[in-house]
Amino acid sequence: MGIGDEQAVESFDERLGASDSVLWDIEKDPVLRSTITAVALLDRAPDWDRLRRRLDHGSHLVPRLRQRVAVPPLRAGAPRWVDDTRFDLDYHLRRVRAPEDLGDDALRAALDLAQPIAMAPFDRARPLWEFTLIEGLPGGRAAFVQKVHHTVTDGVGGVRLALMLVDEHPDAAEPDASERPGPRYAPSGLALLATALGETVVDASRNLTRVPGAAADGLRGFARRPVPAARDAARLGGSVVKLVRPVTEPCSPLMRGRSLARRLEAFEVPVESLRAAGHAAGGHLNDAFLAGVVGGVADYHRHHDTPLRELRLTMPINVRHEGDPMGGNRFVPARFAVPAYVRDPLARMAVVGRVAREWRDEPSLALTEPLAAVLDRLPVSVTTALFGGMLKGVDAVVTNVPGVPVRHFLAGAEVEREWAFAPPSGAALSAALLTHVGTGCVGLTIDTASVPDPEVLATCVRRSFDEVIAVGGPDALAGG
Repeated sequence: MGIGDEQAVESFDERLGASDSVLWDIEKDPVLRSTITAVALLDRAPDWDRLRRRLDHGSHLVPRLRQRVAVPPLRAGAPRWVDDTRFDLDYHLRRVRAPEDLGDDALRAALDLAQPIAMAPFDRARPLWEFTLIEGLPGGRAAFVQKVHHTVTDGVGGVRLALMLVDEHPDAAEPDASERPGPRYAPSGLALLATALGETVVDASRNLTRVPGAAADGLRGFARRPVPAARDAARLGGSVVKLVRPVTEPCSPLMRGRSLARRLEAFEVPVESLRAAGHAAGGHLNDAFLAGVVGGVADYHRHHDTPLRELRLTMPINVRHEGDPMGGNRFVPARFAVPAYVRDPLARMAVVGRVAREWRDEPSLALTEPLAAVLDRLPVSVTTALFGGMLKGVDAVVTNVPGVPVRHFLAGAEVEREWAFAPPSGAALSAALLTHVGTGCVGLTIDTASVPDPEVLATCVRRSFDEVIAVGGPDALAGG
């Protein structure tokens, strides 16, 4: 049984949430694709038949893995998840063998083979995931490439999904597959239309009943506390403006091109060393992570003799709770600029951490889903143009996801390390920190139209992390 396998069928909403629906729509511009990729490096090739059985079993426990997105005719309502009656496991689980001329670096070879997988679009007529086992890597190693659309789940949910596939022991017993839910009926286009129209009427009536009550509550609150109420309303209004303010130009004078070409880079840092550095600056691990990324990008600009004053970041803030299902997204995006000219790593951690924490407290973040619901009612071309303008003005996406904290195995093969590669979604760069049994695995997704020398940028980011970690002292450098 997998670490996260509780033999219970996960529950999921049939409708895409407003934010997920927007993510789906804006892919009209392929630069804005929301594809999450993870690359696990294995000590050897797993047992293929065992892996296939495990995933087949898991696809019954997690219905989303056997569902596709269906859009009601005339876009009369939100897209829905429906069963794929033609589901083919062999399409979604693939097996390839690496060429023999890839050198001695197993990780680099795995990333080179994963790049075209990560860049390829999903077949929207099928469930939105593809897993690929790469065998024959240098040193007898293998890699497991997991590619999932962001509408299926977010980073935290993706880790929970991965837990379903892995075991704490190489010879763990396989799950009991004797009882499985049967396939459900996939509705026709006419049924989708009827359901969407009915839901629209229900949603509208609910909103109409809520508005008078909310208005009355607001008036009573204003009558009791007029000054604080007015102050809160003004703060909320200003926060909403900050959240949706169009930003069409990136801060970087260098990293301005946008394309579909991606370069994957990866390296490791000791988690406790990074945490100690954050504490030394009066903050947390995430402050040290952000400072490492910002310092690396700034160093890249200095390498090219180009000053950089600010860097605009998008950082997802996790709002997923313990009891939430693994499917869908449970995050709100914070978009903010941080100083990039601060060279001292201690001071840099303090300033970027302060800005990030301030944004965590922005009241408008609680309105992300309602605002997305409004935007989702706009024509797809309008929504795409609006978000495209905003997202392409971001320099980098940064995300920090807690991974599996214990040693684990995939169909008998040990997972030595695992890196996550977040979608840039219009930015020049994404940087993802995924913790793995005490090791921080940093995955960089670099748009090569923006960064024609991605290896140089990766070197700069690695060097910046070394500087940040050194702040924690000799014990931190040793990983203590």
